[in-house]
Amino acid sequence: MTKKIAVLPGDGIGPEIIEQAVRVLGALSLDLELETQPVGGAAYDVHGHPLPPVTLELAKRSDAILFGAVGDWKYDNLPREHRPEQAILGLRRALGLFANLRPAVLYPELANASSLKPEVVAGLDILIVRELTGDIYFGQPRGVRLLDDGPFKGERQGFDTMHYAETEIRRIGHVAFQAARKRGKKLCSVDKANVLETSQFWRDIMIDVAKEYPDVELSHMYVDNAAMQLVRAPKAFDVIVTGNLFGDILSDEAAMLTGSIGMLPSASLNASNQGLYEPSHGSAPDIAGKNIANPLATMLSAAMMLRYSLDQSAQADRIEAAVQSVLQQGLRTADIYEEGTTRVSTSEMGDAVLKALK
Repeated sequence: MTKKIAVLPGDGIGPEIIEQAVRVLGALSLDLELETQPVGGAAYDVHGHPLPPVTLELAKRSDAILFGAVGDWKYDNLPREHRPEQAILGLRRALGLFANLRPAVLYPELANASSLKPEVVAGLDILIVRELTGDIYFGQPRGVRLLDDGPFKGERQGFDTMHYAETEIRRIGHVAFQAARKRGKKLCSVDKANVLETSQFWRDIMIDVAKEYPDVELSHMYVDNAAMQLVRAPKAFDVIVTGNLFGDILSDEAAMLTGSIGMLPSASLNASNQGLYEPSHGSAPDIAGKNIANPLATMLSAAMMLRYSLDQSAQADRIEAAVQSVLQQGLRTADIYEEGTTRVSTSEMGDAVLKALK
């Protein structure tokens, strides 16, 4: 049965890394129909909006979305609703992509590229489960207002609203507990319950959900401590579940433990396992078009797409094995290069992964 894949390259290095991932998918002899549409700044240039109807409609009728990256400095002065980043937020809302899975795995070959000592980080394999459609990013009201009382009366004030509904917490909790059940049966819920009412509510609901998973050990940690422990003893974690804001920060911190954010894939899933798959890094406009970006995170995102949305775990394993093979060969893009290895371009890394697949 043919599976429909929406390919949204986006801005900056997005088209370059997506090109290599598409090459890899094409080598697997799967029955896939790929259709490409612009998104982000590239879509704004053509349609006057970062998520035009033609792109959103394609995403809705696809089994999965392979996404590059959005953003460029030249769009910084646009109204907020027209900035490239609004495309990814719009897709999350429209498709109900509430569960973000970000694995942080340190390949043995990249132990020296990590920001931590090899003896601290070698063997790292953790999963961060981030709630993606709630929290302060989507909370209302928000904006800028003039204060009419208090110590700063007459001044402008910026404000945002953090909140979570019980259903939002329960559903991400189930995703996290089920993931932990398939791994080391340890789940750490990260919050700021000593300060925030929203976080105390989050913790209470997680404790209740835990009753359905007696085989999984649930622990709790304040976000500031979690940030510290990720660099002090990262292997103490297995699965971390947290809200949108904290997850955004912690997942990028975890990325640097693996040697480069260019190595980290991600999946954003809805209740039907329709997913958006993208590398955890950004659009890197400073190196766009130079053929030096690392495409491995995008290829690994494609592997996650095969595993979670297309029920092709064996083919996902093939991609992951091919990526490890090229690392074992000593091939490195600029972000993970070290003395004694061989520096390759974006397209050369793609060639090497294709060769390893065959």
